[in-house]
Amino acid sequence: MDLPAFISVFYATIMFALISQILAKMTQDVEMKEQQPAPAADNSVSLISPSILEQLKDIAALIETGAYTREVRRIMRAIRWTIQIRKKLNVSVLSAFLNSAFVPGSEVHSRLASYIPKGEDQDMEVDIGTSATLPAKHSLPEIEIYCYLLVLIFLIDQKRYDEAKACSSASIARIKNLNRRTIDVLASRLYFYYSLSYELTGDLAEIRGSLHALHRTATLRHDELGQETLLNLLLRNYLHYNLYDKAEKLRSKAPRFEAHSNQQAILYARRTFCRYLFYLGKIRTIQLEYTDAKESLLQAARKAPVSALGFRILCNKWAVIVRLLLGEIPERTVFMQKGMEKALRPYFELTNAVRIGDLELFKTVAEKFASTFSSDGTNNLIVRLRHNVIRTGLRNISFSYSKISLADVAKKLRLDSPNPIADAESIVAKAIRDGAIDATLDHASGWMISKETGDIYSTNEPQIAFNSRITFCLNMHNEAVRALQFPPNSDKEKESAEKRRERQQLEQELAKHIAEEDDDEF
Repeated sequence: MDLPAFISVFYATIMFALISQILAKMTQDVEMKEQQPAPAADNSVSLISPSILEQLKDIAALIETGAYTREVRRIMRAIRWTIQIRKKLNVSVLSAFLNSAFVPGSEVHSRLASYIPKGEDQDMEVDIGTSATLPAKHSLPEIEIYCYLLVLIFLIDQKRYDEAKACSSASIARIKNLNRRTIDVLASRLYFYYSLSYELTGDLAEIRGSLHALHRTATLRHDELGQETLLNLLLRNYLHYNLYDKAEKLRSKAPRFEAHSNQQAILYARRTFCRYLFYLGKIRTIQLEYTDAKESLLQAARKAPVSALGFRILCNKWAVIVRLLLGEIPERTVFMQKGMEKALRPYFELTNAVRIGDLELFKTVAEKFASTFSSDGTNNLIVRLRHNVIRTGLRNISFSYSKISLADVAKKLRLDSPNPIADAESIVAKAIRDGAIDATLDHASGWMISKETGDIYSTNEPQIAFNSRITFCLNMHNEAVRALQFPPNSDKEKESAEKRRERQQLEQELAKHIAEEDDDEF
């Protein structure tokens, strides 16, 4: 065999050996993969998911960081996190959390532990030896106030209202001795549950003096969130006992809510601002200032979070009554909003009766849903609607007849008085004087003579409608301008990469919170 042929055979043998080794290796890898069990990723997820106790410890750590760095946003985030897990709290978790936050047997620990019920639902698994523990057991005021808030929420959810009253009173006594801006957010939530615990037991009048004292203290300390929360609680206290005059006197002398921009309302007091608008609308309605009441109620319903369905329903109920008292007929879409059809059904039938101007149908609807109107607190307002029903029916008559006798007017209006013709004459005369109808009254012959309907665009009605819309748009623009935020000292120093990342993270969390509209008490 010559040299070239030998070299060719040699190289072919080497290539064949290499290919055989590669194929054997690939076959072995495939067999090993077939024999290897599937990874238990799904099973491990449940094992590493944080428990309620771990979440509470993380919340406490977040509050501690916010207290040391004086960042109120962190404390607000901790409160939202607490609201999300409040339904999962039990005695075991609370006891373990207090043991991890404070030294067992200390004064603070003993005081808080005394409000927790004993011997209930101890079957939940609690892992105290996890890594997410507090750095040290201490009595940081923010942690102490948060523990009061946590225990108070648990007692109210468990319907232990007497224990909740005692716990809330102790927490308020503790807050009076603290003057720290990082506690203001926690204190505002405690004020709310303090009033709620007394309202649930029917003793709301007992704390009126205490709320006034707290409001004065918050004003002196420039605690804006506390002022707004306490003002709402005082207004609710007065309105609960129908003390509208005292509520208006307090509201007129208290600081204005309009000082806050829309963005600040979202960050700090959005729900508080909505409640204030609702209470203001109720006061204006009782005082016969229907135009201002309508604006306040519609703004409250519009600004309220989507999750606050019950609050938006209540705002719409009052807004419908106010619009009817103004002589307006609400659109059908108001009653067809998602989740509100059943609750607004009585007000839809009432609106239909007012729109038709049928006094008999109005009485039937008022008697049929008397219990609903009584529970909503709108009975007195519906009594006022009787005059509007008569006026609407008279307007329909004036559009239908160019000339009609007062006897027929009384018959069509279904007036059930002893002298219906005389009543019809006085009603027609007052409607003409107020400008509700465009007609003349012939007293001698007993006739109502309607004038021809002119062009509506020759009147001031289009101008009034455009003015109201322009005013709404300008107010929205002003709120948007006031809500603009700019980074501090943006023209003097450049933002570092770390600060920029932290700011972007906070903005993303804020946007997520606004989009989700966390469930909260309304």
